[in-house]
Amino acid sequence: MSDSGENRLSAGERGELEELRRRVGVLEAARPGAPRHHPFRSLGSALLILVAALLALLSVVAVWANSIVQDTDRYVATVGPLASDPDVQQAVTNRVTDVVLEQIDVGALVKQLTDAAAQQGVPPRLAELLGDLDGPIENGLRQLVASTVNQVVTSSAFETVWVEANRRAHAVLDQALTGSSDGVVQLEDDQVVIDLGPIVADVRERLVDAGLSVAANIPDVRTDFVVFASDDIGKVRTYVRVLELLGGWLPVIALLVAAAGVFVAFNRRHALIGAAVAVFVAMLVLGIGLTVARDVYLNYLPSGVSPAAAGAVYDALVRFLRSGVRALGAVALFTAVAAFLAGPSRIAVFTRTGCRRSIDALRDVATSAGLRLGAVGRFVHRFKYWIGVAMLVVAAIVLFTWSYPTTAVVVWTAVITLAGFAIREFLDYDDSAPSLKPPESLEPLT
Repeated sequence: MSDSGENRLSAGERGELEELRRRVGVLEAARPGAPRHHPFRSLGSALLILVAALLALLSVVAVWANSIVQDTDRYVATVGPLASDPDVQQAVTNRVTDVVLEQIDVGALVKQLTDAAAQQGVPPRLAELLGDLDGPIENGLRQLVASTVNQVVTSSAFETVWVEANRRAHAVLDQALTGSSDGVVQLEDDQVVIDLGPIVADVRERLVDAGLSVAANIPDVRTDFVVFASDDIGKVRTYVRVLELLGGWLPVIALLVAAAGVFVAFNRRHALIGAAVAVFVAMLVLGIGLTVARDVYLNYLPSGVSPAAAGAVYDALVRFLRSGVRALGAVALFTAVAAFLAGPSRIAVFTRTGCRRSIDALRDVATSAGLRLGAVGRFVHRFKYWIGVAMLVVAAIVLFTWSYPTTAVVVWTAVITLAGFAIREFLDYDDSAPSLKPPESLEPLT
């Protein structure tokens, strides 16, 4: 185009022409004859991305360990639901029932019965038969005690006691990690145990109220209930302790290493996709590892520990860890999809074109109905790129500063961000000059 032709263009058209020339220059610089990659840069980028994926995996575990130990509310939210878990209730019922029966002398009860019968003048043959009632009396006592314990354990009052007791005994996991001890929760023989003595006292009172006066002789005894048991808890304690100390720094380090891997790469968009996929795979591996670890843990339980209750406790302890795994996996997946849709592939161009044309058609209908964007449209048109960058930064800050982001938080953040981009596209309207938009394949996502 001649200089005189350019002079006849409006200011807006001249700016778009310059932008087209700049982008054409970028495409010509990337012609087939130009070098497409540098082997050392590619290798360095790949190594940094792999390290970032590994650090991301460790970061999720570290944040979980750090939160369980230091956040009382988090810990209570973790173990609180166990009070209403049927397997845990059954295990507690069995343990307390055994302890109560150990404190009741069945032989003494039979002797009291036979002495009372003798005093009443019961025939000798009948008195002899009463002396053989040890077994039936013990079975009847077990049923009575088990029924009473079950009433206590399944009551709403027990849930309140359980939650409050665990809030006061929040050091349980810290003890599992450090080996320190406390009066209520202790680490003994590679086991985390909780004293159920208060439950035994409650059961004693209920048995006395039910007419079993001999239950009043049950002393206040320590009743240990195994929450977690493993022969390797010492090794796990060492590793998790390190992760606990690094919990606040590992996510930042992982993010910086991933950013360095993307920055070093020749094709940064491809590197971003690779980093996101690597993190997603790391989360998938961690999720599978948690499932395998559960089976291994249950297979090596000490004798006397209820596998069903142990499985329920394990699931409760790793529930928030699994939630973190799913959340970070969702972030990685959304990042990979967004980076792909920003590229020049046919699918990406088709998707962007379809969305943009749909929004343009909606805006045309609105303007035809009398909507005037005016200064707002010109402002968005002028700062469109930076508005997109600002929305992405805000979304990243929300996810990074959220205390414990879940998959729902990630999904809603993505939905709101996409809605923001749609609104930005709708408001992008400069009515001061005709629009000469460059080819769709050359337009950036932001």
